[in-house]
Formats: sequence, C-alpha cells, structure tokens
Amino acid sequence: MEVSGNDGAFNKARNIVTFAKPPWVEREHSGKLERLILQLGSGKGVFSEVEGIPRSIGCIGNNRFILRDTPMELDLIESVIREFAMISGRDLYLTNYDELSILEEVSHFSVTLPIENVYPVVRIEDFKKASFSTDVKPIVEVRYSRRNMERLQDIEGAHAILLMIKGEEIWSIKNFSFPCEVYIDVLFPGSLRKVDFDLMEAKRIFKAHMTFHPCLSGTLAITPEGFALPCPLLRNFIVGNVKELSLKQILRKRRLKKFWKLKKEDIDGCKLCPFNSTCHDCRALEYYASGDIMGLEYCPLDHPSRHNVQGVFSFTPCYLNSI
Repeated sequence: MEVSGNDGAFNKARNIVTFAKPPWVEREHSGKLERLILQLGSGKGVFSEVEGIPRSIGCIGNNRFILRDTPMELDLIESVIREFAMISGRDLYLTNYDELSILEEVSHFSVTLPIENVYPVVRIEDFKKASFSTDVKPIVEVRYSRRNMERLQDIEGAHAILLMIKGEEIWSIKNFSFPCEVYIDVLFPGSLRKVDFDLMEAKRIFKAHMTFHPCLSGTLAITPEGFALPCPLLRNFIVGNVKELSLKQILRKRRLKKFWKLKKEDIDGCKLCPFNSTCHDCRALEYYASGDIMGLEYCPLDHPSRHNVQGVFSFTPCYLNSI
C-alpha cells in the first residue's frame, strides 16, 4: 500500500504500509484474541513513561517504562506464550527488552510453537548484533535522521521498519525507497494546537465500515511485571495479572471486553461524524492528553460536544500503584 498525502507527495515513497497507526488496523475484529504484545523489560528506548511517549505506534515501539513490581521469570513468560499459541497463535509482538539475549531467547522459543507471526522489536543500534531465527519477523525501530536513513539502505533481514518521525520531517522521506515494509510512527505533540502535520491523513485507515476499534479489538498486552492491559500504553487500565490468572481467565474479564467491543459510535463526537468508519484514533494518546479515555484532543474537526461519556464506557480505571 502507498500512503498519499493531500497533494500526492507520498506516492513516490515505497513500501509504506501504515501511517500513524499499528499495522493491523485494517483487519476486521474476529471477537477473539488476535495479538499479544509481550513486554520483556522496562526498555531502553528513546521515549520514557516519565517524560511522556508522544507516539502513535508507541504500543509496539521500544519505550522506557517504570516497573512497579518484580519482573516475570522466564518460565512464566514461556508459559504465557505457550497458552497464547493454544488460544490464538496469530501475532506475537516482543517489545521493550532490557537484554538482547532475552529477546533472542524468547524469540527462538516462540517460533517452536504454532504461532503464525513472531515480531521481535529491536532498535537499529542493536539489530546487527541480534541473532534471530529465520522464522521470526524483526521490526527495526529507528528515529528519523539523515544518518539513520543512510543506515537503512544497507539493512538486511528486517521484516519492517518502525520509523519515528516528527510532522515537520515527514516530507523529507517522500522520495525514499525503503528495503522492506515501513510503519510511519508520527510523534504527536502534547496538544492539538501544536500539531504540525495533516491529522486527517494520519487518521485514515484506508478501509471503511470497521465495526470495532481497529487498534484495541483483539489486543492484549502483558507488562514485564505480568499485568494484563488492553494496550501497552494504557498502563492505568489493568484487566488482570498473569502471575495470578491464566490468559483464558483474563480473556473473560468484562473490563477487557469493553475495550474490544468499543465502537466509534460509543465516542461522543464520533458517532455522528461522517468519517468515523475510516478514521483511526489512538485511545492512549487521547487519554494522556485529555485525562479521558473517550477524549478527542487530537480530532481536527470542530465537534460540538466533547463531554465525558462514562455512561457508555462505564468502568473505573484500575491504577498500577493500587494493585
């Protein structure tokens, strides 16, 4: 797929498959667990939980989080992956590793199981040092710079590139030919007033009539400490803990089901919008910008009403530090 801007400036940029959204957003939700995003440590990425993670695909990027409990042992990590293979076995994302050897070991273990896609996310600084099985699909995370764009010319063995880029820099890549699939990870400012790129272009999902939220539906994230979340960046919304519950038990939780069944019609200001079936939004970005899980801070359209709709999405956030 090619991303095309308002004036077609992206038509020459090759292999860009997704723009400001995760790569699975075009899929219709099956109503079951489809992907597991498993974090293997606090991470050593560019963006931190303390300073804020201004990212549209920060869910699969190698960020830096604060650990609030003892990390899972390797045996438990493998047990979670084994159960995921039995329940779904579709897409496994391995992110936020602290030690490259752990990422390698868990990747090698995962491909021995009936899992369709294993995606280890690795920084470009570490990619050439990594030793992965040919059966995995590495995603290389890279921050846009002239030097890094040159380094990407020689990259081999990567399934995809996760390219972090500011809005003002986007046009710099319009004529660039990438060696593999590319996920453009636009860095969002703290509020709508500071946005310097076309938000409507970033929000398009190129497919109409999505019934459920294309990012949250079918997604389960497990933090390094074992907390189960509907999204790796929604760290205030815990739905369970794999140290205490099996994946099968967690998947029965009503909190999780409410995220999976979320529709654009449930978001006040979106339900009457003519673009709601082709617009992708990041609930985590909206939550941290507005304080409201149903917020609309980054909507470029002038909606007449932006009040809280807790009546539709009625549950209280479960904070990590209260566990």
